[in-house]
Amino acid sequence: MLLLHLARKSLANRLLTSSLTALSIAFSVALLVGVENVRTGMRESFSNTVSGTDLIVGSRGGTIQLMLYSVFGMGSPVANISHETWKEWDEHPAVSWTIPYALGDSHRGFRVIGTNASFYEHYKYRGGQSIALAEGRQAEGVFDVVLGAQVAERLEYAVGERVAVTHGMSAVGFMNHDEMPFEVVGILEETFTPVDRAIYVTLEGITAIHMGWESGAPPMPGEEITADEVLAMEEVPVSQITSFFLGAESRAYTLQLQRDISTSEAEPMTAVIPGLALSEMWQGISYAEDGLRVISAFVVLVGILGMLVSIYTSLEARRREMAILRALGTGPRRIVSLLVLEAGLLSALGALMGVGLVYGGLIMLQPWLEGRFGLLVPIRMLDGVQLAYVGAVVVLGFVAGLVPAIKAYRTALHDGLSVRV
Repeated sequence: MLLLHLARKSLANRLLTSSLTALSIAFSVALLVGVENVRTGMRESFSNTVSGTDLIVGSRGGTIQLMLYSVFGMGSPVANISHETWKEWDEHPAVSWTIPYALGDSHRGFRVIGTNASFYEHYKYRGGQSIALAEGRQAEGVFDVVLGAQVAERLEYAVGERVAVTHGMSAVGFMNHDEMPFEVVGILEETFTPVDRAIYVTLEGITAIHMGWESGAPPMPGEEITADEVLAMEEVPVSQITSFFLGAESRAYTLQLQRDISTSEAEPMTAVIPGLALSEMWQGISYAEDGLRVISAFVVLVGILGMLVSIYTSLEARRREMAILRALGTGPRRIVSLLVLEAGLLSALGALMGVGLVYGGLIMLQPWLEGRFGLLVPIRMLDGVQLAYVGAVVVLGFVAGLVPAIKAYRTALHDGLSVRV
């Protein structure tokens, strides 16, 4: 207890230096623990984007690419699949439900997705939560459109406004379907997932705006099909979709359905299990996570070295203090223990301050991160990995204290009492 009291008094006597040293360690620990929190939050946010879906099916291609453009709105599909093929699987006895997606268009940089009522009924996210409407109703008519929460907020759209879809993904459209405007009939509640950054129309709506584009180019002037002509049709024939989400009657059918779909001779398709595809994606980018950990570890090391330098350089000013302690009967080992304890207290204080900075930052920034990036970084107790990081910092602090302690141990009594000129 005496050593602890002396160590506290010594650190308090050098309050400014001790505070700055502890603060440097605090920032280092905050970065290390914060990176781990963000990494975990990113994984959970990606995993919670879609929930309760057994398979995602699209044209033959890479599994990660299929996940990215179907779930996260990133990238573009390589090909479409026929409407008839989707209907066959939708009516399969082992399939409970499907959600079709038709991609390829945008509005002011936001992706436009053609789907049907099954999206509002069966799409789940973040542990089984359902899609809900904040205003209005579902898209049912050919030219109805429902906005994601972020789309409505950023573009300041309200129910009843007109929206012109752009051909392709572009913030500035050069081929707008102005002749067939959509009307906003609903706005989704915020989900903090890519759902908030998309615009939802019907499959018939996506088909209607591309009538006359069968050759891949817009129709010639005078040959355009008008919105009135589309509305006069008894039925708008949907010919293609991009992908579809599938829920099996039982999880036991999932692997069999995946195999049957992927080996189907009717049309080349790929079926992926979302959880496995996400694991594959994380393995592909794990080097980036490792890089962040290495950078954080080096920052912590710099903080510990700063503490070592601070204590080591302070020994010159504390020569007389050490000598007086020796003269009062304090043995060299006690001096070593005192300096090591000081270093340990500084590192422990810095680690606690660092954890406090992380929690304080999360409390302040969590709503902003969710609203701006859809990234949920949960506020919870430190897990085993984070506790190991904090413990390692404290242990390193004690070890670093050995360097100045050994120097003090080797300093003779008369060296501290002599006057240096």
